[in-house]
Formats: sequence, structure tokens, C-alpha cells
Amino acid sequence: MANSAQARKRARQNVKQRDRNASLRSQLRTAIKHARKAVETADKTIAQAAFKASIGTMDSIADKGIIHKNKAARHKSRLSAAIKAMA
Repeated sequence: MANSAQARKRARQNVKQRDRNASLRSQLRTAIKHARKAVETADKTIAQAAFKASIGTMDSIADKGIIHKNKAARHKSRLSAAIKAMA
């Protein structure tokens, strides 16, 4: 248990930040899931629209440091490759 006022405040802030990060990570997973499902429908225009929507989410979450930039790039690359393979 935190003994000093500074440590107690830090503990409170950590709880808030952990909840915020969990929410953002969930948004990321949902965006990727929507893009993957759009690829599975075999409709390229829908897949491209879902991909473009997910790119913004991935970039903003990577910029905030929730995930590493390379992880965001890896997800974007794989989704892009899946969409290109639909042609």
C-alpha cells in the first residue's frame, strides 16, 4: 500500500491511465476485427473502407504509446496485403 501522498496520487493516476489504455486497446482490436471481417466478405470496396477507418485508429493509438509504432505498421501491412490479395 502506498504510504506517502505522492505514492497514493500516483496509484490513483495509474488506475485511471490503465482503464484508458484498456479502452483504447479494445478500440484497436475492434477496428482490426472489423477490417478482417470486411476482407472475409470478399467485397473489395467494403474492405478498403474498413481498412481506411482502421488506419486512423491504429495510428492514433500508436502515437499515444499504447502500442508500438512497428506493431501498428505490421497490422496495417497485413491488412493491406489481405485486401490486395482479393483482386
